[in-house]
Amino acid sequence: MTAAQPWDGPDFERCDVAFGGIRKPVLKLGRSGPAVVVIHEIYGFTPTLARFCRWIAEAGFRVHAPILFGSPDTANREKPSLGRVLGLCVAREINLFRSGRSSPVIEWLKPLCRQAHAECGGPGVGVVGMCLTGGFALSLAVDPVVLAPVLAQPGLPALSPAALDIGQADLGIVRERTRREGLVVRGYRFEGDTLCRAARFQTLRRELGDGFAATVLPDSAANPQGPMAQAGKPPHSVFTGDLVDAPGEPTRAAVDEVIAFLARRLHSRPA
Repeated sequence: MTAAQPWDGPDFERCDVAFGGIRKPVLKLGRSGPAVVVIHEIYGFTPTLARFCRWIAEAGFRVHAPILFGSPDTANREKPSLGRVLGLCVAREINLFRSGRSSPVIEWLKPLCRQAHAECGGPGVGVVGMCLTGGFALSLAVDPVVLAPVLAQPGLPALSPAALDIGQADLGIVRERTRREGLVVRGYRFEGDTLCRAARFQTLRRELGDGFAATVLPDSAANPQGPMAQAGKPPHSVFTGDLVDAPGEPTRAAVDEVIAFLARRLHSRPA
């Protein structure tokens, strides 16, 4: 069930969506085309995430951006807080530290993907997860409706650099899809990222083989004015705060690569 609500963004439409008695805001953008579910980082929905959503919509897709926490607008600052992390632990919708298990919120996101597909049509949907939601795109790929999963700097489980936040049975389903259907899972990270380390991508490559396609960007490609650089830390957010929006920049080229991937999987396949 959805209920339209006012929002201060002139180009996004806000709807409140309920599944299993849990209601969350979803921001939608794009007039037509297959659905792409874009899941925000720990910062919430920010101006740079809105920019990324606009690029996806301009390429001919209908973006659905669920708001899992934070305010349902671009007032969220690109600065994580201890209070937000503690809130996530208390809410128990996201497994911050547990390995080998999908977060409970996945069971809300699955019907969202199906509803987005029903609304938009086409062969299926794309999913882009980022940071602590990066691995959500992998968990959601158990559903046949998800044809283009993108993991942007997947950061969970925290404190276990090589582990994945997906159950073994679900991982087996995704692995079988890569073999039988040619499903491809794309992943993005910065080389020196300390929140999404190389070990996690090595695990994905071991588990999915050629079904995992990774793009690793040099730290030098990151925005020198980005939030991580300002905090004196290695870059992390490939498509948002650490992106350099200029022609020829590797991070902007990564966005184009994602859009091309979505187009191949969602526009070129027969309905």
